[in-house]
Amino acid sequence: KSRRRTGEILPPDAPGRDPIVTRILWLRGLEAQNANAYGRYIYIHGTAEERSIGEPASYGCIRMRSSDVIQLYNRVGFGARVTIANAPLAAILPALSTPATQVAAAAGSVDVPPGR
Repeated sequence: KSRRRTGEILPPDAPGRDPIVTRILWLRGLEAQNANAYGRYIYIHGTAEERSIGEPASYGCIRMRSSDVIQLYNRVGFGARVTIANAPLAAILPALSTPATQVAAAAGSVDVPPGR
């Protein structure tokens, strides 16, 4: 809610820390059950606790390795539709059919609003 840059540099897997690091993509849900994602401060973001990637460890955010979220941030444009999937990337890549589709699958869709 009061996100601000600190300039602090944390190594991967900094013990006892789980700050939002590297990049933030702020999400806005498209389905009714996810419509309040923007107001709830739900993000795709980097984490210093990379060893826990893949395990539930937040209040709804999608946490990524810093190197991965930098790549995603550089590829996803403002207002892009992102579909969040509970599947390995290799399993969903064949579903990508247009440049406007950044990630595809079944669990839920969100927009990355301008000003991410």
